[in-house]
Amino acid sequence: MFAKNEAKSVEEYLLSVLDDRKKDIDFIHDFIQKAVPELKPYFASNMIGYGSFYYLDSKKQKKDWPIIALANQKNYISIYVCAIIEDKHAAEKYKKELGKLSKGISCIRFKKIEDINLETLKIVLKLAEKNPGVEGATLVDK
Repeated sequence: MFAKNEAKSVEEYLLSVLDDRKKDIDFIHDFIQKAVPELKPYFASNMIGYGSFYYLDSKKQKKDWPIIALANQKNYISIYVCAIIEDKHAAEKYKKELGKLSKGISCIRFKKIEDINLETLKIVLKLAEKNPGVEGATLVDK
């Protein structure tokens, strides 16, 4: 569940994060920008997106989605990584090396920075930059 947020821009989003998470969200935001500087940040559906790709949804409609996204959730921080590596989602392929966290299909969830292996996260982010996608989706040109 997303933490309440009325932001309309990356700057507003970062300013709205409460003190108990602000340091970690700011750190991860900076970390992502340094790891994959070509993926420019933008505000995307109550989270910060980095870069984007286009795909056809189940109705064959063209959709735009972030390659990487950062979200402040109610009980944890989420990094969404939409990338396929060797027929697996990047987060799935590297789940053991990423650290003490929980993982969804393309989501890395953690409570504090110390729980995540930053070197492995950097590898996953760089792979996402070069291999964006969602399992079962057809990528299309912008």
